Parts: sequence; structure tokens; C-alpha cells
Amino acid sequence: MFFRWDWLRPVLTAPIVPTLGPVHPHVLTVDLFEDTLRAAVADRSFLHYDKDRRWSSEKDETVLRGDVVHQSDHTLIPTLTRRGRGTVKVFAYGHRDSVVDDAAELSAKLAVVHDVVNARVVRPLGPENPFPRGTRIQLQDFTARPCLDPGGPVRPVTDWPATVQGTFAPFASAMAADGLAFLHGQMQAGRCGPVLAAAVDGRIVGAIGPMEVRPDAIGCPQLMPQYFAVLPEARGQGLGRVLWRAAMHWGQSHGAAYQLLQTEVGGPSDRLCQSEGLTSLGFSHTTRA
Repeated sequence: MFFRWDWLRPVLTAPIVPTLGPVHPHVLTVDLFEDTLRAAVADRSFLHYDKDRRWSSEKDETVLRGDVVHQSDHTLIPTLTRRGRGTVKVFAYGHRDSVVDDAAELSAKLAVVHDVVNARVVRPLGPENPFPRGTRIQLQDFTARPCLDPGGPVRPVTDWPATVQGTFAPFASAMAADGLAFLHGQMQAGRCGPVLAAAVDGRIVGAIGPMEVRPDAIGCPQLMPQYFAVLPEARGQGLGRVLWRAAMHWGQSHGAAYQLLQTEVGGPSDRLCQSEGLTSLGFSHTTRA
């Protein structure tokens, strides 16, 4: 056992695990952190419950196990990815503000050691933080209340007439910055679950997907994260809310117990999820080292 849970648990202000991202509080155990260390020495292998297995055959980000700092009042866990020009991220767990400085120093040093360009610090913040910033982690609990079908002009892309389906490609291209072009490629290759789309006047103007339910670290079914976008000219008509509610209805109808969402604090998706009554689990704030 590498980590002492009596040291680590008190500083886990938000349920964020290196290389895995946000997790449900019910799976937040020392074993989860131990698993990330074991995966780091297994030649870039995925953990069986890693959500990123959907998109790649090998894990890109791994823990730099030999550089972990684990002390009674704080823990620093560095990770490395070679994607692009490379990035070292140090996850800084601790209550004192100086833990960010310690993490920045470690990140900058390791970026030089591993010859990568980017050095980052990831600071989990609790939901009670008076100055929320970065990414909010939100929980949709499908066991709490029914998620009704919102109706409206939303259905799986493949259920729309062929002429409407043909408008998905230009929609995806226009929303490439939101990941829709990548998603379209996965759809064409048959590598993902269904995608829900909203159409107006015979043209797709919004989409959310892929819709997939997979087990978490303890076997509980979770609705996986989706790409979600609405064309700028189609916003302000409530289509985003209808799409989101249709996705939640799909998840609940297909046996998901929950979903975790990450939204930019103050952004449209953040405001939508807050208005829909999701539970805030905390924040992830990333800065340059």
C-alpha cells in the first residue's frame, strides 16, 4: 500500500483522481488511487473502468509514481502526457494555500526532466468554496427523481430522415471546437453509442452524445460524459435544455444510476445544470506552473 488513507482522505476536498478525473463519491477510496499507480507501470494500460477507453487503445496520461509527494497534510501527484508538445500536471491535495506553490515548483521541474513544454497545477476545491472557479463537478442522481421525456424536435440522428441526417456533417464541422467533428468521425466508424440531435426546419442545429452507460469502479452503472453543442444562431430557444433533458431521460431509461458532468463555472452549461438542480461536488482549477 503506497497511500495512507488517513493522510489522503482529509485533503480530498473534491472527488478528483489523477488520470481518471471526477468520480462519484461512493467510489472514492484508497484503492482507486492505488490503481492509478499500478496502471502507470503497466505500459500505458487502461483501468477497466476508465471512461477514456472509449476513445483510444492505450492510456495517454500516466502517474509519475516515483515523484509522488505524500505527507500527512498534503499530497502531490504528478502525471505526464506526451500528447501534443507534452504536459506535466501536478494534482495538489491539501488545505493550505502554499500547496499550490509546492505543486508549481514540482511541475516545472518535472517538465524539464521529461522534456515537455507545458507544466500545470490542478487544485481540487470543495463545493463550499466562496470563490468558485475553473470547472464545476456536478452530479445527476437518476435514483432521486424521474427524468421525463421532454418531447420536442429531438431524436437519435439515425431516426431522422436521410435529408436531415445529411445536415449533421456541416453542423459537426461548424461546432468542431466543441468536439462535434471528432464525435462525427466516431459515429462514421461505428465506435460510439447513439447521438441525440435537435432539428429545426429540416436541419440539425444541436446534438448531445454519445449515449453510453458503463460500470464505474464498483460496478455501478453510470451515464458517460457527452459532447454537447447548439449552433449559435439556434440558441435562446430552449433547445439546449430540451437536448439535455432528452439525454437524461435516455440515461435513466437505460439503467444509469448517475452521471457526472464538468461545466465551466459561469458558462451556459453550468447555468443550465444549476437550474436543473444538480448537486455540486466541488471544482477543479488548473493553472500554469
